[in-house]
Amino acid sequence: MSSTKAGGSSKNLRDSNPKYLGTKLYAGEKARPGMVIVRQRGTKIAAGTNVNVGRDHTLFSMAEGTVSYRDVRKRRFDGRIIRKKVVDVT
Repeated sequence: MSSTKAGGSSKNLRDSNPKYLGTKLYAGEKARPGMVIVRQRGTKIAAGTNVNVGRDHTLFSMAEGTVSYRDVRKRRFDGRIIRKKVVDVT
């Protein structure tokens, strides 16, 4: 006789921790130096004036000012023109 109850093995009970990605400061909000504006994977949103890019593509403010977003047209290496969102602190 077995001393413990038979139990199956389950393989799908693990989950990763949340990464809390997304926009942290929206247009019109005040930013101080070092404040995170956008946490992202890849450069979906590009850095403009007074904004720098971290190792994990996080955009953060380099100066005190107001956050603003704008669209730019960018030509890719294969000739296609894409619209890219850019964040500025002015």
